[in-house]
Amino acid sequence: MTTIFTFANPTDLILEIPTATQNQADVYSQSFSNPTSGYQGYINELCLSAILLWLQEDFTPQAKVWPNTNVLSSFWEIVNGTAITLDATRFILIPSETIDLSELRVPQEWVDIPSWVGDYYLAVQVEPDEGYVRVWGYCTHTQLKSQGSYDPGDRTYSLDAADIINDISVLAVARQLCLEESTRSAIEEILPIPQPQAQNLITRLGNPEILTPRLAIPFQLWGGLIAHGGWRKSLYQRRLGLPEQWSVLQWLQSGVSQVAEAAGWGSFDLQLSAAGARSVDQRQPESILSRELAIPAVGYAYAGQIYELLITPQGEPDATVWRFELRNRTVGAAIPGGFKLRLLTEDLQPFPNNEDIAISAVEQLYVEVALLPGEGIVWEIEPLPENYDREILRF
Repeated sequence: MTTIFTFANPTDLILEIPTATQNQADVYSQSFSNPTSGYQGYINELCLSAILLWLQEDFTPQAKVWPNTNVLSSFWEIVNGTAITLDATRFILIPSETIDLSELRVPQEWVDIPSWVGDYYLAVQVEPDEGYVRVWGYCTHTQLKSQGSYDPGDRTYSLDAADIINDISVLAVARQLCLEESTRSAIEEILPIPQPQAQNLITRLGNPEILTPRLAIPFQLWGGLIAHGGWRKSLYQRRLGLPEQWSVLQWLQSGVSQVAEAAGWGSFDLQLSAAGARSVDQRQPESILSRELAIPAVGYAYAGQIYELLITPQGEPDATVWRFELRNRTVGAAIPGGFKLRLLTEDLQPFPNNEDIAISAVEQLYVEVALLPGEGIVWEIEPLPENYDREILRF
């Protein structure tokens, strides 16, 4: 159970940091491009481990990290903060070691990137040596945008302690009323950036000597780059000096990369041969790439079942045609009507015949696409799979 300490301020929430997390500082120094980002990751992990447990125990066991725990380092390398979702509500945790609790400072990314925006922003003081975190207040996105001050120097929104809600016990009630009163303000759309420009930015900002890449280019460009999960991960891997982790051809030749395995990708061999054929010309086993997907699909038939996305080369071994196929993992079970499988270019543009839609229950959905060497593809599924974060598969 979460241990809660008693402090002078009765409205503060004091949570113990799990011992196992406190001992992970050395691990975090190896997962980032520089000591500053490494320590930022460590402080965020301490904050997350204590608060996620509290939310799961006091609010709902379904509280979970957004988009998923495997990609947190790609956020913490470049920005402070962590998102947790509770059903349709999103909490943004903003940890700090400062003893100055006069204001809450939130990086612009969590306020002005539409896909990152939260409902509630929690001000968290982290005490690594003492082994606890103090949640000393919270505010809504609407408060940050309407009452907060924007600092263009470090691209943060700040809200005075007097303007945030200090009594954390009010949060549970506020969340119940969330459906009736808006917690989020309308914000400007961030326009997508072209693929060549994104690659140039990743090359430039991938230099680990640039300690604060978030401040190195205009925010609209920066937001357009990192809002794309595939580009954000590419930037992170470039800053760590890692080789390409999402090459489908490399996966087929030498096995799925560790990064892709952590995301759920694997491969298996399928013996392809003509029925009854026993000649020496019988084809060798062909590798198929697969990824299991949990799709909540509330309101659909087969809600909450496990599905599988398959990628198979078509025709000759050097063919450039690839088949993406979605199936129900349960033998004999169907894909419900309303599901969609969609492919997009690396910069999220549609192309002819890029999606398959289940008008009614079907055995599978599939899209076949011809790709040039080095070309990237992004897959999407509706309804959204759990833990989904955009990937650029390189062919």
